[in-house]
Amino acid sequence: MASIEEIRKTRLEKLEYLKSQGIQPYPSSTERNTSNIKAIDDFDKLAGKEIILAGRIMSERAQGGLVFFNIYDGTSSFQALIKKDEIEEASFDLFIKTADIGDFVEIKGDLFLTKREEKTLKVKEWKMLAKSLMPLPEKWHGLKDVEERFRKRYLDILSSPDVRRRFEIRSLMVKRIREFYDRAGYMEVETPVLQPLAGGATALPFKTRHNALETDFYLTIAQELYLKKLIVAGFNKVYEIGRKFRNEGIDVTHNPEFTMLESNEAYADAAGQMKFIEELFREVTRNVIGKPEVVYGGNTVNFDKPFAVKTFFGLIREHSGLNNPEQASNDELKAEALNMGVKMENRNTRQAFLDGIYKKAVRPKLIQPTFIIDYPVEFNPFAKRKHDNPSLIDRFQLIAGGLELVNAFSELNNPIDQKERYEDEERKKREGEPEISPSDADYLEAMEHGMPPNGGIGIGLDRFAMLLTDVKNIKEVILFPTLKPKG
Repeated sequence: MASIEEIRKTRLEKLEYLKSQGIQPYPSSTERNTSNIKAIDDFDKLAGKEIILAGRIMSERAQGGLVFFNIYDGTSSFQALIKKDEIEEASFDLFIKTADIGDFVEIKGDLFLTKREEKTLKVKEWKMLAKSLMPLPEKWHGLKDVEERFRKRYLDILSSPDVRRRFEIRSLMVKRIREFYDRAGYMEVETPVLQPLAGGATALPFKTRHNALETDFYLTIAQELYLKKLIVAGFNKVYEIGRKFRNEGIDVTHNPEFTMLESNEAYADAAGQMKFIEELFREVTRNVIGKPEVVYGGNTVNFDKPFAVKTFFGLIREHSGLNNPEQASNDELKAEALNMGVKMENRNTRQAFLDGIYKKAVRPKLIQPTFIIDYPVEFNPFAKRKHDNPSLIDRFQLIAGGLELVNAFSELNNPIDQKERYEDEERKKREGEPEISPSDADYLEAMEHGMPPNGGIGIGLDRFAMLLTDVKNIKEVILFPTLKPKG
């Protein structure tokens, strides 16, 4: 078998031959007048008429004086036949001599059915549209390497209908979510990606510098604070679908660059947002998959039934050795976390211990859609305290298939309480906690002008796409995931 270098050398020679014959191997335009899918769907109407198709040669099989080949144009694959005795001999010879799998060609001819009832175009004329110099994946052994699939996603998609379908599902998912929000009366907005403070969440940011302003900026970790400023401004329902950047580790559910939908609604609370989310996930799943349930990791996840609602401490109690996690000391929590094999990475706060136990013992077991409520106040500096128990916050997360899909809460709109929360975050930072939300004086000032009660939602679109396409690695639903450069 020829090496890739030998294949490329041969194709370069074919390219030079085309040019020597006065043929432009990369013309600017094509006379294509229909698509492959229309040729299939409207075959009876088009039969007997001369049509022009264009696409990439995906397969080829020669039988003496005739060649069957398939072209793909992004809509479908279509078979073509070029016969030596029904086309100019020079044109036939040129095809045999220069056309390879991977080339883009234009073909003109008539439609007919083969003896096997295959819809086919009998080629009268053909034209090179783009000469390929490298072979397609079936002859490129690097695609057996999973990481190379991600590095060369264009080949991954080209060689795998399943991968292509996965991203079509993701695109449709985003479209249906946007339609749901639009129908609900939300206004789509855009907020800064470059921010002077990495606020709105607890995560390590990426830092950059604007030379003209001589100022450091951070790539957004969340848009939450800007959306709430718009609530102060008088917009009642706003949302944004955008890229977020968190300078964190990479694993099967985390990529440093990811996509979230964030929204805020004035005069709403966590309870109302919970109903909204349940309707959204049920409708989007039904419209994208065709039914309100998906198979994920061998389990059927049903969005049609009412979602379960469980408390955070209740789940810790159910799935750990802690009988009273609410009152457990830091030493008891740390011992339980270490006993479970939780890696604390020098994080020694009560929140870190509880979160580690939850992620290790609880979250993977939540297969059916489940709302988790009643989190400790230290879990989010922007969520409103519960009136009947100020040590808890009015927050919920949605888990399905063991994936964290949604984070939402009744937004804190008391600037005094918010200032105290910021001070607590700064205390955590002094104690060595790396992921804190820095004090934002501008946001506090906006709150002091008056912020109505409101509910906020964050939806991890990559993870929702994982669930809908039954993949276990977030890289499978991100077209170009973050990878360490080669070399």
